[in-house]
Order: sequence, then C-alpha cells, then structure tokens
Amino acid sequence: MENIELFEGRPDRIEGRLETEKAVYALLDSLGIKYVTACHAPAFTMEECVAIEKRLGAHVCKNLFLCTRNKSGIYLLMIPADKPFKTKYLSSQIGCSRLSFAGEDDMVSLLGIHPGAVSPLGLMNDKDGKVQLIIDKVLLGYESIGCHPCVNTATVKMSMRDFLEAFLPAARHGFITVELLPE
Repeated sequence: MENIELFEGRPDRIEGRLETEKAVYALLDSLGIKYVTACHAPAFTMEECVAIEKRLGAHVCKNLFLCTRNKSGIYLLMIPADKPFKTKYLSSQIGCSRLSFAGEDDMVSLLGIHPGAVSPLGLMNDKDGKVQLIIDKVLLGYESIGCHPCVNTATVKMSMRDFLEAFLPAARHGFITVELLPE
C-alpha cells in the first residue's frame, strides 16, 4: 500500500471525514491519549494492513464481530493479525456454542461501523454495553496496537496501556482475556 500519511494525533484535514471517525479523535483527545494516525487507501484485508503496520510501527490487530445463533451474546474479538481463528477454541473459553459472524445491521447499530472497518474503537458507540470485548492474551503483551477509527481509510496507533486503562473505561467496557491456540 502506497501513500500512507502519518499524523501526530488527528489528521490535519478533518473536513469530509465521517462523524464516527471524528468522534474517535475527539474522545482520544479528551482523554489525553497520545496517538498517531495513518491515513491510507481503504484497507479491507489483513494483507493490506501489513504495509500500514510497518509504516505505523504498531501491531494491527484482527478484529472479528461475532454472535451466538440467537444473538444472546455479541462479541468483538481482538487477536494477532497472523493468528488463525477457530470458533471451537473461543466457544469453550467463553462458555457458548455456535458462534458465527454477526451481520452488518448489528455492526452498524451497535458499533457505528461497516464491514472492513471493525474496530474496538467502535465500542464507544455501544452505549448499552451489548458487545463483549474479548482479547487474546498475546495482545496484552504488545506495547502498542493499531486499529481503525471506525473507518478503513485510517489506522490509529496507541499504547495498549492507554487502550486498556483510559479508552475502555471511557467507553464503559471491560474485556475478557482468552488464550487462543495457534494453528
């Protein structure tokens, strides 16, 4: 991926950006979180995120939006980009069965995001706390992470500590830690 622009904090040109993206920057700024934003062409796959990851100097996480068949449980799973995902490993650790990918309608209504831009930063839009965040244990050892600010044309790098200790409490969300086995 070419033409990746880096900005300390929010991008210089904020006009024309979606309100959900602007809201992410506003929350991070209000919390005093230091972050770097990479602006780039739309990134839909983890392969496209590799160049962003290298330029940004942060691990870009794979984020999966999942639910139980009857939608009694809705989950956002954060795992390392290179780790394969097998539902059986996750289901047994969180005590549910029959996990599948949640639909776009739920993604939009709960997180304010669309497919291709799934991000834990969307948890700030889950005012009723319906989405449970699940983090693979490996990520907790990362110094910093990169994730989309609710759009796939930018990636935000912040410290894992700020994400866990400042962002999540402000978004009124906790998390469950799991240890997913590599393939």
